[in-house]
Amino acid sequence: MNTFFSATYVMPVTGKPIKDGVVEVADDGTIRGIYPPHSDAVARKPIHNHAGIITPGFVNTHCHLELSHMKGAIPKQTGLIPFLQRVMAQRSTDEDNITRAMRAADKELYDNGIVAVGDHANTGVSASVKKDSKLHYHTFVEVLGFEPEMASSKFTEALAVAGQFDKATSSITAHAPYSVSKELFKLIDDEAQRRRVPLSVHNQESEAENRLFRYKEGPFLDFYRALGKDITDFKAQARNSLHTVMPYLSVDTPVLLVHNTFTAAKDIFFVERQGRNVTWCFCPNANLYIEGTLPRIQHFVQYGHTITLGTDSLASNDCLCILAELKTIHQHFPELSLTDTIQWATINGARFLGIAEEFGSLERGKTPGINLLTKTRGLDLTPETEVVRLI
Repeated sequence: MNTFFSATYVMPVTGKPIKDGVVEVADDGTIRGIYPPHSDAVARKPIHNHAGIITPGFVNTHCHLELSHMKGAIPKQTGLIPFLQRVMAQRSTDEDNITRAMRAADKELYDNGIVAVGDHANTGVSASVKKDSKLHYHTFVEVLGFEPEMASSKFTEALAVAGQFDKATSSITAHAPYSVSKELFKLIDDEAQRRRVPLSVHNQESEAENRLFRYKEGPFLDFYRALGKDITDFKAQARNSLHTVMPYLSVDTPVLLVHNTFTAAKDIFFVERQGRNVTWCFCPNANLYIEGTLPRIQHFVQYGHTITLGTDSLASNDCLCILAELKTIHQHFPELSLTDTIQWATINGARFLGIAEEFGSLERGKTPGINLLTKTRGLDLTPETEVVRLI
Protein backbone atom coordinates (compact mmCIF):
# COMPACT_ATOMS: atom_id res chain seq x y z
CA MET A 1 0.00 0.00 0.00
CA ASN A 2 1.32 3.45 -0.92
CA THR A 3 1.84 6.10 1.76
CA PHE A 4 0.89 9.77 1.39
CA PHE A 5 2.90 12.51 3.11
CA SER A 6 1.98 16.18 3.25
CA ALA A 7 3.66 19.22 4.75
CA THR A 8 3.34 22.99 4.86
CA TYR A 9 5.57 22.95 1.80
CA VAL A 10 6.84 20.19 -0.45
CA MET A 11 10.11 21.03 -2.23
CA PRO A 12 10.53 18.73 -5.24
CA VAL A 13 13.82 20.64 -5.94
CA THR A 14 13.48 20.34 -9.72
CA GLY A 15 10.19 22.25 -9.52
CA LYS A 16 8.69 25.06 -7.49
CA PRO A 17 7.72 24.47 -3.84
CA ILE A 18 4.13 23.28 -3.43
CA LYS A 19 2.13 24.76 -0.56
CA ASP A 20 0.38 21.93 1.33
CA GLY A 21 1.65 19.51 -1.31
CA VAL A 22 1.34 15.72 -1.09
CA VAL A 23 3.95 13.06 -1.91
CA GLU A 24 2.86 9.51 -2.72
CA VAL A 25 5.45 6.85 -1.90
CA ALA A 26 5.45 3.09 -2.53
CA ASP A 27 6.56 0.60 0.13
CA ASP A 28 10.01 0.37 -1.48
CA GLY A 29 10.51 4.14 -1.27
CA THR A 30 9.73 4.87 -4.92
CA ILE A 31 7.98 8.19 -5.55
CA ARG A 32 4.60 7.53 -7.20
CA GLY A 33 3.41 11.09 -7.47
CA ILE A 34 3.65 14.70 -6.30
CA TYR A 35 0.31 16.48 -5.99
CA PRO A 36 -1.10 19.88 -5.10
CA PRO A 37 -3.62 19.95 -2.25
CA HIS A 38 -7.17 18.84 -3.02
CA SER A 39 -6.03 16.83 -6.04
CA ASP A 40 -8.40 14.08 -7.13
CA ALA A 41 -5.43 11.67 -6.89
CA VAL A 42 -5.35 12.05 -3.11
CA ALA A 43 -9.08 12.41 -2.42
CA ARG A 44 -10.17 10.15 0.43
CA LYS A 45 -6.58 8.89 0.89
CA PRO A 46 -5.12 8.65 4.41
CA ILE A 47 -2.54 11.42 4.49
CA HIS A 48 0.25 11.90 7.05
CA ASN A 49 0.19 15.66 7.59
CA HIS A 50 3.21 17.53 8.97
CA ALA A 51 4.19 21.09 9.79
CA GLY A 52 7.42 21.98 8.00
CA ILE A 53 9.09 21.31 4.67
CA ILE A 54 9.39 17.98 2.86
CA THR A 55 12.59 17.59 0.82
CA PRO A 56 14.46 14.76 -0.87
CA GLY A 57 17.21 13.03 1.08
CA PHE A 58 20.46 14.99 1.34
CA VAL A 59 23.60 14.28 -0.67
CA ASN A 60 26.87 14.85 1.22
CA THR A 61 29.60 15.22 -1.42
CA HIS A 62 32.58 15.43 0.94
CA CYS A 63 33.34 13.27 3.95
CA HIS A 64 36.26 11.32 5.47
CA LEU A 65 34.68 8.31 7.16
CA GLU A 66 38.15 7.00 8.09
CA LEU A 67 38.69 9.89 10.51
CA SER A 68 35.50 9.31 12.51
CA HIS A 69 37.45 8.02 15.53
CA MET A 70 39.12 11.46 15.82
CA LYS A 71 35.97 13.34 16.86
CA GLY A 72 36.97 16.06 19.32
CA ALA A 73 40.64 15.06 19.18
CA ILE A 74 41.86 18.26 17.49
CA PRO A 75 41.24 21.74 18.95
CA LYS A 76 39.27 24.21 16.86
CA GLN A 77 40.84 26.95 14.73
CA THR A 78 44.38 25.61 14.73
CA GLY A 79 44.76 26.53 11.07
CA LEU A 80 45.16 24.00 8.28
CA ILE A 81 48.79 22.98 8.69
CA PRO A 82 48.64 22.24 12.45
CA PHE A 83 45.38 20.42 11.75
CA LEU A 84 47.06 18.25 9.09
CA GLN A 85 49.96 17.51 11.41
CA ARG A 86 47.60 16.35 14.14
CA VAL A 87 45.63 14.17 11.73
CA MET A 88 48.80 12.46 10.55
CA ALA A 89 49.97 11.94 14.12
CA GLN A 90 46.66 10.61 15.47
CA ARG A 91 44.86 8.85 12.64
CA SER A 92 46.52 5.45 13.23
CA THR A 93 44.93 3.40 15.99
CA ASP A 94 43.39 -0.02 16.54
CA GLU A 95 41.40 -1.01 13.45
CA ASP A 96 38.48 -2.24 15.56
CA ASN A 97 38.18 1.25 17.11
CA ILE A 98 38.27 2.84 13.67
CA THR A 99 35.59 0.47 12.38
CA ARG A 100 33.28 1.04 15.35
CA ALA A 101 33.61 4.79 14.91
CA MET A 102 32.91 4.53 11.18
CA ARG A 103 29.79 2.44 11.75
CA ALA A 104 28.52 5.00 14.25
CA ALA A 105 29.28 7.80 11.78
CA ASP A 106 27.49 5.93 9.00
CA LYS A 107 24.42 5.68 11.24
CA GLU A 108 24.70 9.39 12.08
CA LEU A 109 24.75 10.25 8.38
CA TYR A 110 21.65 8.10 7.81
CA ASP A 111 19.77 9.47 10.82
CA ASN A 112 20.47 13.02 9.61
CA GLY A 113 18.62 12.39 6.37
CA ILE A 114 21.64 11.80 4.13
CA VAL A 115 21.17 9.22 1.38
CA ALA A 116 24.45 9.43 -0.56
CA VAL A 117 28.04 10.35 0.29
CA GLY A 118 31.19 11.23 -1.61
CA ASP A 119 33.84 9.86 0.75
CA HIS A 120 37.63 10.25 0.68
CA ALA A 121 39.65 7.19 1.67
CA ASN A 122 43.38 6.58 2.07
CA THR A 123 43.05 2.88 2.92
CA GLY A 124 40.54 0.11 2.40
CA VAL A 125 39.41 0.09 6.03
CA SER A 126 36.00 1.63 5.24
CA ALA A 127 35.11 -0.93 2.54
CA SER A 128 33.20 -3.29 4.84
CA VAL A 129 31.24 -0.44 6.45
CA LYS A 130 30.19 0.86 3.05
CA LYS A 131 29.23 -2.60 1.84
CA ASP A 132 26.83 -3.02 4.78
CA SER A 133 25.50 0.55 4.70
CA LYS A 134 22.02 1.74 3.73
CA LEU A 135 23.70 4.74 2.08
CA HIS A 136 25.09 5.09 -1.41
CA TYR A 137 28.84 5.78 -1.28
CA HIS A 138 31.19 6.95 -4.00
CA THR A 139 34.73 6.44 -2.69
CA PHE A 140 37.43 8.85 -3.78
CA VAL A 141 40.68 7.00 -3.12
CA GLU A 142 43.00 9.81 -2.14
CA VAL A 143 46.61 9.75 -3.30
CA LEU A 144 49.43 11.98 -2.03
CA GLY A 145 52.90 12.38 -3.51
CA PHE A 146 54.60 15.73 -4.06
CA GLU A 147 57.90 14.24 -5.29
CA PRO A 148 57.79 13.77 -9.11
CA GLU A 149 59.97 10.65 -9.01
CA MET A 150 57.43 8.90 -6.77
CA ALA A 151 54.39 9.50 -9.00
CA SER A 152 54.29 6.01 -10.51
CA SER A 153 54.73 4.12 -7.23
CA LYS A 154 52.16 6.30 -5.43
CA PHE A 155 49.63 5.71 -8.19
CA THR A 156 50.24 1.96 -8.08
CA GLU A 157 49.59 1.99 -4.32
CA ALA A 158 46.34 3.87 -4.90
CA LEU A 159 45.24 1.29 -7.47
CA ALA A 160 45.68 -1.42 -4.85
CA VAL A 161 43.53 0.49 -2.35
CA ALA A 162 40.88 1.22 -4.99
CA GLY A 163 40.66 -2.51 -5.72
CA GLN A 164 39.07 -2.99 -2.29
CA PHE A 165 36.04 -0.88 -3.25
CA ASP A 166 33.27 -1.29 -5.81
CA LYS A 167 34.86 -0.28 -9.10
CA ALA A 168 31.61 1.25 -10.35
CA THR A 169 31.50 3.71 -7.44
CA SER A 170 35.13 4.64 -6.86
CA SER A 171 37.75 6.99 -8.29
CA ILE A 172 41.44 7.61 -7.66
CA THR A 173 41.82 11.30 -6.89
CA ALA A 174 44.41 13.86 -5.84
CA HIS A 175 44.42 15.01 -2.24
CA ALA A 176 45.33 18.67 -2.86
CA PRO A 177 47.55 20.90 -5.02
CA TYR A 178 50.17 21.12 -2.26
CA SER A 179 50.45 17.33 -1.87
CA VAL A 180 50.39 16.01 -5.46
CA SER A 181 53.00 16.50 -8.17
CA LYS A 182 52.26 17.47 -11.75
CA GLU A 183 53.30 13.98 -12.84
CA LEU A 184 50.91 12.32 -10.39
CA PHE A 185 48.07 14.67 -11.38
CA LYS A 186 48.49 13.53 -14.97
CA LEU A 187 48.36 9.84 -14.04
CA ILE A 188 45.19 10.50 -12.07
CA ASP A 189 43.64 12.40 -14.96
CA ASP A 190 44.51 9.66 -17.46
CA GLU A 191 42.71 7.13 -15.26
CA ALA A 192 39.69 9.40 -14.81
CA GLN A 193 39.45 9.96 -18.55
CA ARG A 194 39.78 6.26 -19.30
CA ARG A 195 37.12 5.23 -16.79
CA ARG A 196 34.95 8.35 -17.11
CA VAL A 197 34.79 8.94 -13.37
CA PRO A 198 34.77 12.17 -11.34
CA LEU A 199 37.58 13.55 -9.20
CA SER A 200 37.38 15.34 -5.84
CA VAL A 201 40.25 17.64 -4.80
CA HIS A 202 40.76 19.79 -1.68
CA ASN A 203 41.21 23.34 -2.94
CA GLN A 204 42.56 26.55 -1.38
CA GLU A 205 41.62 25.55 2.14
CA SER A 206 44.34 27.85 3.49
CA GLU A 207 45.95 31.09 2.33
CA ALA A 208 49.28 29.31 2.93
CA GLU A 209 48.51 27.16 -0.12
CA ASN A 210 48.34 30.21 -2.37
CA ARG A 211 51.52 31.65 -0.82
CA LEU A 212 53.36 28.43 -1.55
CA PHE A 213 52.42 28.50 -5.21
CA ARG A 214 52.81 32.22 -5.75
CA TYR A 215 56.08 32.82 -3.92
CA LYS A 216 57.38 29.48 -2.58
CA GLU A 217 57.21 30.84 0.93
CA GLY A 218 55.14 30.49 4.07
CA PRO A 219 54.36 27.73 6.59
CA PHE A 220 54.15 24.94 4.03
CA LEU A 221 57.95 25.08 3.69
CA ASP A 222 58.28 24.24 7.39
CA PHE A 223 55.61 21.56 6.96
CA TYR A 224 57.62 19.82 4.22
CA ARG A 225 60.85 20.23 6.19
CA ALA A 226 59.27 18.54 9.22
CA LEU A 227 58.20 15.66 6.99
CA GLY A 228 61.69 15.33 5.54
CA LYS A 229 60.44 16.22 2.06
CA ASP A 230 62.86 17.82 -0.40
CA ILE A 231 60.98 20.30 -2.60
CA THR A 232 64.05 21.94 -4.11
CA ASP A 233 62.72 21.29 -7.61
CA PHE A 234 59.42 23.06 -6.89
CA LYS A 235 59.44 26.57 -8.34
CA ALA A 236 57.31 29.56 -7.41
CA GLN A 237 54.49 29.83 -9.95
CA ALA A 238 53.60 33.53 -9.50
CA ARG A 239 49.93 32.50 -9.45
CA ASN A 240 47.48 30.80 -7.10
CA SER A 241 47.42 27.04 -6.72
CA LEU A 242 44.20 26.63 -8.70
CA HIS A 243 45.70 28.37 -11.76
CA THR A 244 48.68 26.03 -11.54
CA VAL A 245 47.08 22.61 -11.16
CA MET A 246 43.89 22.84 -13.22
CA PRO A 247 45.84 22.72 -16.53
CA TYR A 248 47.16 19.32 -15.39
CA LEU A 249 43.61 17.98 -15.78
CA SER A 250 41.62 17.56 -18.99
CA VAL A 251 39.01 20.25 -19.56
CA ASP A 252 36.15 17.76 -19.53
CA THR A 253 37.23 15.81 -16.43
CA PRO A 254 34.46 16.26 -13.81
CA VAL A 255 36.16 17.82 -10.78
CA LEU A 256 34.71 18.62 -7.37
CA LEU A 257 36.78 21.40 -5.78
CA VAL A 258 36.29 21.12 -2.04
CA HIS A 259 36.40 23.87 0.61
CA ASN A 260 37.52 26.84 -1.55
CA THR A 261 37.90 28.88 1.63
CA PHE A 262 40.51 31.18 0.08
CA THR A 263 39.33 31.04 -3.54
CA ALA A 264 39.19 34.53 -5.03
CA ALA A 265 36.93 35.93 -7.75
CA LYS A 266 39.87 35.76 -10.18
CA ASP A 267 40.16 32.01 -9.50
CA ILE A 268 36.46 31.48 -10.24
CA PHE A 269 36.76 33.52 -13.41
CA PHE A 270 39.81 31.47 -14.43
CA VAL A 271 37.79 28.25 -14.19
CA GLU A 272 34.85 29.81 -16.05
CA ARG A 273 37.05 31.16 -18.84
CA GLN A 274 38.49 27.70 -19.47
CA GLY A 275 35.03 26.11 -19.64
CA ARG A 276 35.95 23.37 -17.22
CA ASN A 277 33.61 20.75 -15.79
CA VAL A 278 33.93 22.01 -12.20
CA THR A 279 31.57 21.76 -9.25
CA TRP A 280 32.33 23.66 -6.04
CA CYS A 281 31.75 21.96 -2.68
CA PHE A 282 31.41 23.94 0.54
CA CYS A 283 31.89 22.46 4.02
CA PRO A 284 31.25 25.61 6.08
CA ASN A 285 31.28 24.08 9.55
CA ALA A 286 34.66 22.43 8.85
CA ASN A 287 36.01 25.74 7.52
CA LEU A 288 34.99 27.44 10.76
CA TYR A 289 36.42 24.54 12.78
CA ILE A 290 39.85 24.63 11.10
CA GLU A 291 40.47 28.17 9.87
CA GLY A 292 37.69 30.14 11.57
CA THR A 293 36.49 31.65 8.31
CA LEU A 294 34.15 30.91 5.40
CA PRO A 295 34.46 30.99 1.60
CA ARG A 296 33.17 34.05 -0.23
CA ILE A 297 30.06 32.17 -1.27
CA GLN A 298 28.47 35.22 -2.89
CA HIS A 299 31.19 35.20 -5.58
CA PHE A 300 30.31 31.66 -6.65
CA VAL A 301 26.61 32.47 -6.66
CA GLN A 302 27.26 35.57 -8.74
CA TYR A 303 28.93 33.50 -11.44
CA GLY A 304 26.09 30.97 -11.38
CA HIS A 305 28.41 28.03 -10.78
CA THR A 306 27.21 24.63 -9.57
CA ILE A 307 27.56 24.20 -5.81
CA THR A 308 27.28 21.18 -3.51
CA LEU A 309 27.65 20.68 0.23
CA GLY A 310 29.77 18.40 2.39
CA THR A 311 30.43 17.81 6.06
CA ASP A 312 34.12 16.89 5.95
CA SER A 313 35.09 14.53 8.78
CA LEU A 314 34.35 14.28 12.48
CA ALA A 315 37.98 15.34 13.01
CA SER A 316 36.94 18.78 11.73
CA ASN A 317 33.22 18.93 12.52
CA ASP A 318 30.97 18.41 15.50
CA CYS A 319 28.45 16.40 13.47
CA LEU A 320 27.80 14.87 10.06
CA CYS A 321 24.66 16.78 9.15
CA ILE A 322 23.89 18.62 5.92
CA LEU A 323 21.10 20.55 7.63
CA ALA A 324 23.71 21.93 10.04
CA GLU A 325 25.74 23.10 7.03
CA LEU A 326 22.65 24.77 5.52
CA LYS A 327 21.89 26.54 8.80
CA THR A 328 25.44 27.91 8.98
CA ILE A 329 25.23 29.16 5.39
CA HIS A 330 21.92 30.92 5.96
CA GLN A 331 23.17 32.42 9.23
CA HIS A 332 26.16 34.02 7.50
CA PHE A 333 24.55 34.67 4.10
CA PRO A 334 20.91 35.57 4.92
CA GLU A 335 20.33 36.89 1.41
CA LEU A 336 20.39 33.33 0.04
CA SER A 337 17.12 31.49 -0.56
CA LEU A 338 16.46 27.97 0.68
CA THR A 339 14.93 27.17 -2.71
CA ASP A 340 18.45 27.64 -4.10
CA THR A 341 20.58 26.16 -1.33
CA ILE A 342 18.38 23.05 -1.09
CA GLN A 343 19.59 22.28 -4.61
CA TRP A 344 23.17 22.40 -3.30
CA ALA A 345 22.18 19.85 -0.65
CA THR A 346 20.39 17.46 -3.00
CA ILE A 347 20.21 17.41 -6.81
CA ASN A 348 23.55 19.10 -7.50
CA GLY A 349 25.42 16.49 -5.50
CA ALA A 350 23.43 13.68 -7.07
CA ARG A 351 24.27 14.95 -10.54
CA PHE A 352 27.96 15.25 -9.75
CA LEU A 353 28.09 11.71 -8.37
CA GLY A 354 26.17 10.40 -11.37
CA ILE A 355 23.19 9.16 -9.35
CA ALA A 356 20.53 11.73 -10.24
CA GLU A 357 18.32 9.09 -11.85
CA GLU A 358 17.66 7.77 -8.34
CA PHE A 359 18.52 10.55 -5.86
CA GLY A 360 18.36 14.30 -5.45
CA SER A 361 14.77 15.30 -6.23
CA LEU A 362 11.17 14.29 -5.60
CA GLU A 363 10.16 12.94 -9.00
CA ARG A 364 8.04 10.00 -10.03
CA GLY A 365 10.07 6.79 -10.32
CA LYS A 366 12.94 7.94 -8.10
CA THR A 367 13.88 6.59 -4.65
CA PRO A 368 15.53 9.71 -3.21
CA GLY A 369 14.56 9.35 0.43
CA ILE A 370 12.22 11.86 2.07
CA ASN A 371 13.15 14.32 4.79
CA LEU A 372 10.95 16.55 6.90
CA LEU A 373 12.44 19.84 8.07
CA THR A 374 10.59 20.84 11.23
CA LYS A 375 10.28 24.17 13.07
CA THR A 376 10.64 26.18 9.87
CA ARG A 377 9.25 29.62 9.11
CA GLY A 378 7.53 29.42 5.74
CA LEU A 379 10.31 28.52 3.30
CA ASP A 380 13.04 29.59 5.71
CA LEU A 381 15.09 27.63 8.21
CA THR A 382 15.25 28.72 11.84
CA PRO A 383 17.95 28.00 14.44
CA GLU A 384 15.57 25.37 15.86
CA THR A 385 14.96 23.53 12.57
CA GLU A 386 15.58 19.77 12.76
CA VAL A 387 15.58 17.04 10.16
CA VAL A 388 13.36 13.98 10.50
CA ARG A 389 13.86 11.12 8.07
CA LEU A 390 10.43 9.97 6.83
CA ILE A 391 11.72 7.41 4.28
